[in-house]
Amino acid sequence: MVKQAEYSARNLSVLEGLEAVRKRPGMYVGSTDSRGLMHCLWEIIDNSVDEALAGYGQSIDITLFADGSVEVADNGRGIPVDIEPRTGLSGVEVVFTKLHAGGKFSSESYAAAGGLHGVGAAVVNALSSRLDVQVTRGGKVHQLSFQRGKPGQFHDKGKPQPEAAFTPLKSGSEVDVVGKAKRGLTGTKVRYWADSQIFTPDARFLYEELEQRARQTAFLVPGLRITIRDERNIADPTGDGQPREEVFQYDGGIAEFVDHLSQLNPVTDVWRLHGEGTFSERIPVLDSSGQAQMQDVERTCEVDVALRWDVGYDTKIRSFVNIIATPKGGSHMTGFEQSLTRVFRKTVEANARRLKAGNDRVEKDDILAGLTAIVTVRLSEPQFEGQTKEVLGTPAARQIVSKVVGDQLTEILASRKRDVKQQVDTLLEKIVAEMKSRIMARTAKETQRRKTALETSALPAKLADCRSTDIENTELFIVEGDSALGTAKLARSSDYQALLPIRGKILNVQKASVGEMLNNAEASALIQVVGGGSGRSFDLESARYGKVILMTDADVDGAHIRTLLLTLFFRYMRPMVEEGRVYAAVPPLHRIEVINPGSKPNEVIYTYSEQELHTRLGQLEAEDRKIKEPIQRYKGLGEMDAEQLAETTMDPRHRTLRRVNIEELEKAEEIFELLMGRHVAPRRDFIISGAEELDRQEIDA
Repeated sequence: MVKQAEYSARNLSVLEGLEAVRKRPGMYVGSTDSRGLMHCLWEIIDNSVDEALAGYGQSIDITLFADGSVEVADNGRGIPVDIEPRTGLSGVEVVFTKLHAGGKFSSESYAAAGGLHGVGAAVVNALSSRLDVQVTRGGKVHQLSFQRGKPGQFHDKGKPQPEAAFTPLKSGSEVDVVGKAKRGLTGTKVRYWADSQIFTPDARFLYEELEQRARQTAFLVPGLRITIRDERNIADPTGDGQPREEVFQYDGGIAEFVDHLSQLNPVTDVWRLHGEGTFSERIPVLDSSGQAQMQDVERTCEVDVALRWDVGYDTKIRSFVNIIATPKGGSHMTGFEQSLTRVFRKTVEANARRLKAGNDRVEKDDILAGLTAIVTVRLSEPQFEGQTKEVLGTPAARQIVSKVVGDQLTEILASRKRDVKQQVDTLLEKIVAEMKSRIMARTAKETQRRKTALETSALPAKLADCRSTDIENTELFIVEGDSALGTAKLARSSDYQALLPIRGKILNVQKASVGEMLNNAEASALIQVVGGGSGRSFDLESARYGKVILMTDADVDGAHIRTLLLTLFFRYMRPMVEEGRVYAAVPPLHRIEVINPGSKPNEVIYTYSEQELHTRLGQLEAEDRKIKEPIQRYKGLGEMDAEQLAETTMDPRHRTLRRVNIEELEKAEEIFELLMGRHVAPRRDFIISGAEELDRQEIDA
């Protein structure tokens, strides 16, 4: 017989105040690892940022101490230290001990703020073994300490420690006055030690994440100076013992943010879209007795958008509500994207004949290709989905953002100014080219990968395809010139090795637009042969070959052609590179024929660099072996016969391939832009800076 457990009211638990936070920390900060630790830090930093956003304070100093604590100091108004009438506690104690308490539940103190739920400072306090808050107001410096959420006083001398003796407050709300301050000087300084009983042992403050957030905030609040100082390296025996410090301050705002995010060739300037709208919202408002009464209030939503299109197809859009990032979007992003799509569809349809757009319809992804944008809205008491504030839920924001973006973007697209009109025309051509590229990729995907004998092949006539349909084992060799093609046809295994010749140096797609790329015979043929489409619509599953091998001459021109081909793959077929399916063949530079005595056939040795050649010659001389003169120096692949090309470059049993990898995507983009982009000055500086290290004897000219 199963015993029935008794279940009555005495089995119910009621967690008061900060007990609930310590019992279920994941509800408030997401997790108890480094991510949760960083969330706590954001809560404190955001309080300081809200002061700057409201026009009080111009600096925030963040210090990571060697003992694991962190300090955030600002020169805002300072947390109130007077007594809050309903609780009888000081403002400092209310903010740090009471959930859903603060100055952001009405618009009297903050018109727009990031901390809106009133749990930030209290949650951080609850999850800290020690927290010290120092407030400068009215010519005095006030201080109050907490141990795991309980106010009191630590009895430590000199360096503060969480393990020091602690005396809780007995009665009232005692905020100590620990010093005097200059007249007019205000601010708040919070230092806390995360509780090791709550957070995992490997939880750490992540400097790179803090640096990124600080830079982002400095962009969003023009003129705000944020300083990060990391003193943890001082106590690290493996470090250099020097603190790391960085300062972030940007006066250009989100326009400068767009420039920072996008380093590619611009199609347009940075366009700013400003505006605001009002809406009515029914919310509970506390009356004088503390009771909530439902009232209709008029809200104002300010919209500020900065956007720019580049020649590439990557999209970088960051959205914010009161400087709080909303990585999962929300109603404001819905309004932005809907308006963007509507305006450009209407403009393209009105200019369909000039743009040769036909009857096809522009989609959202065609417009977003190459777009870098910052979308910000500011409003009182926005509705977020959850404490992590990743999604904006305020419904009215969608319509307001849509109207502001639609009206101002339409005005820009209709501008008669010469420079703006030129940018608009280029942008519209790019969007239509993206549309055509998407349609072409979709059409290619709908057709069969391999044509049967009863079908006509739409692939380029110069392609020497292979017979195998096993994608994993097939290889596409991109060879330089028709002379190399003839030799390669005799050297390949036609079962699984396909050949595509290219003539000379293809288009530099880093400088060219999508339309120019699609109109280039060599580039479009290569995209068609690979079979996965191009750009954001590239489908790796549709690629017709398991390996793509760039087989160019081992000279300067061959290296240049290889670089141009890699630029094409990086810009328009990047998944092939990311999956490690693009290779560079390594043909030999020299052929040494070693003479063997008697009737024994001569031995052939291939070398791949000048250094290797001299090393092998030295070894042969030491062994007193003779070589046949002259040593053959390959200037190009066409100088090899089929047997030599197969043995050295095409036969998997003997060849050497270099796999092309992308370990750091952003770094790779910077290098491609530096070496292949439109801007000549940075490339010239790069060449001049490395000129002294160049050995002229190594130039193959």
